[in-house]
Amino acid sequence: MMKTFRSNSYLFGGNAPYVEELYESYLDNPGSVPEAWRAWFDSLQQLPAADGTSAARDIAHAPIVQSFAERAREGQLQPRMMGGDAATARKQVYVQQLIAAYRNVGSRWADLDPLKRQERPHIPELEPAFYDFTEGDHANIYSAANTYFGFDNAPLRDILQALRETYCGSIGAEFMYISDQAQKRWLQERLESTRARPNYSPEKKKRILDRLTAAEGLERYLHTKYVGQKRFSLEGGESFIAAMDELIQGAGKAGIQEIVIGMAHRGRLNVLVNTLGKMPKDLFAEFEGHHADALPSGDVKYHKGFSSDVSTPGGPVHLSLAFNPSHLEIVNPVVEGSAKARMVRRGDRNGDQVLPVLVHGDAAFAGQGVVMETLNLAMTRGYGTRGTVHIVINNQIGFTTSDPRDTRSTIYCTDVVKMIEAPVLHVNGDDAEAVVYATQLALDFRQEFRKDVVVDIVCFRKLGHNEQDTPAVTQPMMYKKVAQHPGARKVYADRLVAQGVVPAELPDQMVADYRSAMDEGKHTVDPVITNFKSKFAVDWLPFLNRKWTDSADTAVPLPELNRIGERITTVPEGFKLHPLVERVLNDRRAMAAGKQPLDWGMAEHLSFATLVAAGYGVRLSGQDSGRGTFTHRHAVLHDQNREKWDAGAYIPLQFVTENQGQFIVIDSVLSEEAVLAFEYGYAASDPNTLVIWEAQFGDFVNGAQVVIDQFISSGETKWGRANGLVLMLPHGYEGQGPEHSSARPERFLQLCAEHNMQVCQPTTPAQIFHLLRRQMIRMFRKPLIILTPKSLLRHKEAVSPLEELADGEFRTVIGETDASIDADKVRRVIVCTGRVYYDLVAARRERERDDVALVRIEQLYPFAHKAFETEMRKFPNATQVVWCQDEPQNQGAWFYIQHHIVEALADGQRLSYAGRAPSASPAVGYYDKHYAQQKELIAAAFGEKAKARTGEAKPRTRKTAI
Repeated sequence: MMKTFRSNSYLFGGNAPYVEELYESYLDNPGSVPEAWRAWFDSLQQLPAADGTSAARDIAHAPIVQSFAERAREGQLQPRMMGGDAATARKQVYVQQLIAAYRNVGSRWADLDPLKRQERPHIPELEPAFYDFTEGDHANIYSAANTYFGFDNAPLRDILQALRETYCGSIGAEFMYISDQAQKRWLQERLESTRARPNYSPEKKKRILDRLTAAEGLERYLHTKYVGQKRFSLEGGESFIAAMDELIQGAGKAGIQEIVIGMAHRGRLNVLVNTLGKMPKDLFAEFEGHHADALPSGDVKYHKGFSSDVSTPGGPVHLSLAFNPSHLEIVNPVVEGSAKARMVRRGDRNGDQVLPVLVHGDAAFAGQGVVMETLNLAMTRGYGTRGTVHIVINNQIGFTTSDPRDTRSTIYCTDVVKMIEAPVLHVNGDDAEAVVYATQLALDFRQEFRKDVVVDIVCFRKLGHNEQDTPAVTQPMMYKKVAQHPGARKVYADRLVAQGVVPAELPDQMVADYRSAMDEGKHTVDPVITNFKSKFAVDWLPFLNRKWTDSADTAVPLPELNRIGERITTVPEGFKLHPLVERVLNDRRAMAAGKQPLDWGMAEHLSFATLVAAGYGVRLSGQDSGRGTFTHRHAVLHDQNREKWDAGAYIPLQFVTENQGQFIVIDSVLSEEAVLAFEYGYAASDPNTLVIWEAQFGDFVNGAQVVIDQFISSGETKWGRANGLVLMLPHGYEGQGPEHSSARPERFLQLCAEHNMQVCQPTTPAQIFHLLRRQMIRMFRKPLIILTPKSLLRHKEAVSPLEELADGEFRTVIGETDASIDADKVRRVIVCTGRVYYDLVAARRERERDDVALVRIEQLYPFAHKAFETEMRKFPNATQVVWCQDEPQNQGAWFYIQHHIVEALADGQRLSYAGRAPSASPAVGYYDKHYAQQKELIAAAFGEKAKARTGEAKPRTRKTAI
């Protein structure tokens, strides 16, 4: 048996995670250990290798028996224990291996399932016989070095009992994969010193019972009063409410002042009423179809957010439950972003005042990719929130799937968190005290180490996925057990009565009292603070009910532009720039002095600099945003002579002026969905910071489509949540293929309605300067989608004089700018947006066409009807109006914009289309074909015969739609 063990167990050989520190010292220097031990370790090296061919020298595993090694060096080992013989020494080593086995995989034997459906797996390493221990050995005394059971030496039976109580009871702890020894030893001490069992006072136990009663009481009340209505009941997982109570009260005691919570719909109504203190009568009104707000769309009751302030031993704590659609885990990064914004606002660098809490379902936690993406943000500089407490409501079924062969490919639904070495505490949902204890331990771990931690509450779901579902159809065995289960409240109440903690009549009285409170529509969380307002709270009222047409003075005086331009092109003395970057800064210095026109990068920098100088914050994140994907930005400068990888970076925009707003630029992880959702959450909590997410290529935003659909485009109409997030999406057809051409403007335009967001495609540096400044200076907070250029970043004609920044504004429509074009001679007006404008200018110059005018739409949505009509009226003799675009006909702005253009047509004018033919792909992958298509669409725009498809609409009169 031992030979097999040495060949396969993690406790031996190259696969072993842990080996005694003494043994490690021996492998490093055999002379560093006592002679008796050296002889024993020498004998171990003669054991056959796993393949039986030769001797195999073992590898040291540091954490096991570190103190055991120290005792050996100090001569504290009892001679009577070791006896000086190899057999006794071998068994002492096996005791340490047995301890390591329980710490590693003892959770597999833990009593976690309230339904008791799972068979205990066969794990030989947890059996004493595996180590050749006999019944006679159970009475022998061995060292319990490196443990925290409260004894140094004990009979094997006592050591084994302590191990099983600690690691195989109602809590199954997983943490030995953590690299940091301090974290592992902290968890070992907390668990082993208490045998993973709390010792609560009678008052504490009564509070736990009260929370269980509230959790069960609300569900049963709703079940009888609103029969058959969906509520995604918490029944079967009521101990979750006790966990939330412990978390909030403990966090307040630890100094936390804000808790941001994200969760899907399972148990959400229970949290709203029994944790955040939403008035039951308000919830009942929603069940009856009434609503107090007047949102254009609204949302179902189990998606809604809420905020409140509650009392804790450490003072008031603000609770904020994020709004969330049915996309389950997508709220995770939104919560992290919101928490980050609150931390920055408070100057809370270490997470002392703000705590993110994420509540998961077991199937979604294992199955949704955004979970991994969000976890990957946890330890990064730009996105880390210094530790999140995760709670899993583990129903063991997902939707209707309880067969473990179909749920996931891992042992536990939480295994994904091992990627960031977060500890996991699996706990039986029927043992309410164990659930509370695990939650307390998780919070303490987060506060001690500022890392993520997981509490996995293994429970069940009494009803179906919703209350109209019948899960017994597919899971008859499981739901026979569910039907027989009395519920966590009854289990705990009976336990307290048996212990004499509460009188027999009290549990039923608590149930009656709660139902009475429900009948009266009263608060169930006492006390909820009704008039408290933190100095860090943000007032969104000034930003509500604003119009996109509100004016904004975005111009900046020339002397200020000169001063700021000089400041942001200056580097510290001795800072060695790359020659390419040095040329960029020299050019920018000339631009700031008005000696040469501005390019896109300098206009961006001046917009950021003037905003932070005025006290606004700027946060820019994305893949390679510091340099810029197309090396146009260079917001972060790198000393070419630096000697350390984490030193020698300089960000000029952080040194514009004294007491300036914060400028943060982040090269994000390679993620779209989680990072964009994070920035949405950040912007939702900070209207005074220009929050920008930049895609590496605009096409990559496809990876975050759920964020756009469920939050950015519809968050305000569903939940009344204003948000000023900016998306910069590089867009333009330059022959770079299907995935590097289109930011899919048609998708955004299809989502536009009710002035829910802004979609702009600026074509000059002055335009991007005024557009970014307008987003903050105007008291209008709606998402802004900017289709930014690629080739135009360095186009010799895509420049602006400095004066346009000092005397100008963002123009939603730019009319003809060539003074040589006589408006009365114009017979054709080409309307376009984006980079194709410069192709049209070049083509008109080449063709010497003075009868063609060019009009640019810089803001696609909301469409500026008056501005567009004004420009069109300048050409009274034009009979042909052409919409020209780079994108295929079924993409781009054509299907959205044609009816807006038609509304502005004069009698007798006709509208036609010039562009690529409809295509299943955003662009072709062959440059020669791209070039041919580009020539054809330009020719079509000028009315020349070409092979490209040109769709022509019939003559339309003003105000007639196509």
